[in-house]
Amino acid sequence: MAANDRAAVPGKPGGGSGADGLMRASLSAVAPGTALRDGLERILRGNTGGLIVLGSDKTVESMCTGGFVLDVEFTATRLRELCKLDGGIVLDKDITKILRAGVQLVPDPTIPTEETGTRHRTADRVSKQVGFPVVSVSQSMRLIALYVDGQRRVLEDSAAILSRANQALATLERYKLRLDEVAGTLSALEIEDLVTVRDVTAVAQRLEMVRRIAKEIAEYVVELGTDGRLLTLQLDELIAGVEPERELVVRDYVPEPTAKRSRTVDEALAELDSLTHAELLELPTVARALGYTGSPETLDSAVSPRGFRLLAKVPRLPGAIIDRLVEHFGGLQKLLAASVDDLQTVDGVGEARARSVREGLSRLAESSILERYV
Repeated sequence: MAANDRAAVPGKPGGGSGADGLMRASLSAVAPGTALRDGLERILRGNTGGLIVLGSDKTVESMCTGGFVLDVEFTATRLRELCKLDGGIVLDKDITKILRAGVQLVPDPTIPTEETGTRHRTADRVSKQVGFPVVSVSQSMRLIALYVDGQRRVLEDSAAILSRANQALATLERYKLRLDEVAGTLSALEIEDLVTVRDVTAVAQRLEMVRRIAKEIAEYVVELGTDGRLLTLQLDELIAGVEPERELVVRDYVPEPTAKRSRTVDEALAELDSLTHAELLELPTVARALGYTGSPETLDSAVSPRGFRLLAKVPRLPGAIIDRLVEHFGGLQKLLAASVDDLQTVDGVGEARARSVREGLSRLAESSILERYV
């Protein structure tokens, strides 16, 4: 993104994006490489402060007193010069116009805030009252703070963020290697029909860990803006296929509904996502999230996959055909034992596709066994 590129900030919370979505979009709008970030850094270098509202509506207008109505095109240099005035600045939410400058913002004084400085207290209260992001540039502390829906985020130098991001990336690489190991073991056990609940929960656990580290790195990427391009490429390469694999594991092993318990695939995925970091380290807790009882006896009990995960590894096999194959045969072992003629009895599976499935499963079985024992 070039220095003059615009990064629009979404509307107020409640419009569908939510507080987290608004924070991410706001961080993107002030990330390195944007015109707004360029302007904010110019303000810091000029040793002045600033209070900037990223959006305007009737509520914002009603709390503005004094100053000037400008309605001019936004540029970094104009922002820096206007911040020399003793007052706040109001931009449009697309950050293409400077609407007001030198205004005194008078938010509701009854809105609670833990900030102490006048500028920061005003920024916090304005963001809470109007729902738009507000940026405060501190002259004395030489920092830029972003206020979004009651949250405060200090914008850091790219070097500091990159240092933490690279540490997280190294951790992700180690976790991904371990995930590949347990996933490969699970594939071999599936072929031999020797899978236990423990094996499944170990893979589900590692998939969830990788997802969470990747999510943390994605937050760094947003804050880094153009400085995070290389990090983005590395992240995309490491987590390719993780999200689909997670869903396939759950689809393969979520227990059949019974009178006592039942859990859909979506419910199991949501339950895994809601586990705390401490809970995620406990295999019995992960097993319960998948729909099992989580007792030691259950962890060592045998389970059989439905076949979604292995069929998804067969090249050029559509998802609809995979669903029909699993529904028809009911389990991986029956799929592995099926002949070309058996496979052709499934709707949409002709002779060519049946041979492709048969050969694909055979190759997967051979490679999985070889990787496990060689």
